[in-house]
Amino acid sequence: MNHRPRKRFGQNFLHDPNIIQRIVQAIDPQPDEQLIEIGPGQGAITTELLPLAGRMQVIELDRDLIEPLAHRCASLGELVIHNTDALKFDFSSLVEAGRPLRVVGNLPYNISTPLLFHLLDQSEHLLDMHFMLQKEVVDRMAAEPGSKIYGRLSVMLQARARVTSLFHIGPGAFNPPPKVDSAFVRLQPSNPPPYRINDWGLFSTLVRQAFSQRRKTLRNSLRKTLSTDTIEAAGIDPGCRAEQLSVEDFATLANRAVSANN
Repeated sequence: MNHRPRKRFGQNFLHDPNIIQRIVQAIDPQPDEQLIEIGPGQGAITTELLPLAGRMQVIELDRDLIEPLAHRCASLGELVIHNTDALKFDFSSLVEAGRPLRVVGNLPYNISTPLLFHLLDQSEHLLDMHFMLQKEVVDRMAAEPGSKIYGRLSVMLQARARVTSLFHIGPGAFNPPPKVDSAFVRLQPSNPPPYRINDWGLFSTLVRQAFSQRRKTLRNSLRKTLSTDTIEAAGIDPGCRAEQLSVEDFATLANRAVSANN
């Protein structure tokens, strides 16, 4: 397929056959599953997954890739192509016969975080997600409390899904090679979420405020939303910093804030 990668679409096409096989093995697609690929590009992963799944749906923004991809996959199974922006797409519209979606993709670095949040807003329709992302982003996604890279992204994702970093992918696996290392990650949404959160909006606000000035203690970073007494009533030391709190701690704080405001 003769296609010049486009910077505006963040295109870095995977070509390493060993990495492709590791990805397929990690996903382990089964017939009759609802498999969705975001950004199939030139079809490096699509052509391996489609014969195993029998049927796939893909979301591709670059219209110049549509016809070549359809031609390349014509004899491999049933491929449904949606020429649209994944950030604006309603993934729930793809659910058939109540079967949850399995979403895979090599995500452009510039949209990876908003796309993860967009998908998790529809988590009740998702079985799991497997993505290639910038390694630095994956490390932050899976970070644990106490780590310097543990932050808002860690908390917001882990509040709704189990995050597992699977393996590292070097720049040479892509064309053109990106300037950063990548990693393959699995997200398994929890339905219901692992922690009871009464007000997701307030939870998000607290997490954002706590990490916006991460060197400050909670009594200072959260003073616009929570009093010191309310933080203490949640069983949390107001002298702690955000990175010391677990996801459950943030859920407790948010729920305490809801109670304090009622």
